[in-house]
Amino acid sequence: MKAARFYKGEGKAFRVMPGTVEGTAGFLKIEEVSVPGIAEPNDVLIEVKACGICGTDLQILLGGHPANDRTILGHEYAGMVRDVGKDVWHVKPGDRVVVDPNLKCGRCFYCRCGQENLCENMTTLGIFKDGGFANYNVAPEGAVHKIPPDMPYSQSTLVEPVSCVVHGIKRADIQPGDHVVVLGAGPIGLIFSQLIKALYTLKIIVSETDEYRLRKAGEIGIDVLVNPKRQDVKKEVLSQTNNRGADVVVEATGVLAGQALDLVRKGGKVLLFGMNERAEAKIKPYYITRYQLSILGSFIANYTFQPAIDLLFHKRIDANTLITHEYPLAEIPKGMDLMYQKKCIKVVIKP
Repeated sequence: MKAARFYKGEGKAFRVMPGTVEGTAGFLKIEEVSVPGIAEPNDVLIEVKACGICGTDLQILLGGHPANDRTILGHEYAGMVRDVGKDVWHVKPGDRVVVDPNLKCGRCFYCRCGQENLCENMTTLGIFKDGGFANYNVAPEGAVHKIPPDMPYSQSTLVEPVSCVVHGIKRADIQPGDHVVVLGAGPIGLIFSQLIKALYTLKIIVSETDEYRLRKAGEIGIDVLVNPKRQDVKKEVLSQTNNRGADVVVEATGVLAGQALDLVRKGGKVLLFGMNERAEAKIKPYYITRYQLSILGSFIANYTFQPAIDLLFHKRIDANTLITHEYPLAEIPKGMDLMYQKKCIKVVIKP
């Protein structure tokens, strides 16, 4: 079968070639590999129908996120069950499914106290084990979730990122009447914005340097759009919040933690969601203590896959606005280039 496999190594600056994408931390290459089969009693063989390109996939190539050498990338995928191990009972061949790529042990301290997303022994399909940029993939039954028969596969690729955002919103405990700032209008920022808007918040302010993405935020009905290249973000936030600052700031880029702290009101909350392993920020502990700020981290999903399926199926999220491009597996380089150039929102690969 065809698959897009990641190879570690020091590359040149980001560049796209036929069948290959190169970054500073390695390259992604489309090649022929063996079709996986059922090896364990709880294995599920899935024919991959659609897999989203995540910002994490791009960061793996650029050195902003770790991944194992020679791994088939792609962790936002949906497909049809083709075969199952002898102990599998929850799904059967012919079922349409999505996959929670983060595999937990179920035995460590964190798994046993309801914080599986912090599992000490977790691994991830599409990052550390083979994922969905291929015709077929094998996942353990516990990671496989059934979706409604009439739920489109492309739309279903959004379940994984939506599940992570739902967990983040729960962490931030956003309330009706809050003023919320979302830093970044990529796929994650736009999902946050749509779901926060449904909570009857008073006002949502989205800050984004890319005009294409900022326009997409406008299409989903965001109240205030700010481009830091031509506007003073803090001044705009203060003017929209009676000079107090935001009740909640969602940092969805991974590199703007310092700015997030500068935009929140006294007693407010900052949710750090975006991830970049190389990013650093200078903070003043005095400022956090004096103004009683809450800084919250949010990592992946935690028992939020089913709510994400329901939200997408019942169209509480505008999937059509988010999914801007679809390509066959052979054109992953084109999709990665669009991500790098920020000329898209969500790119879906259809093997």
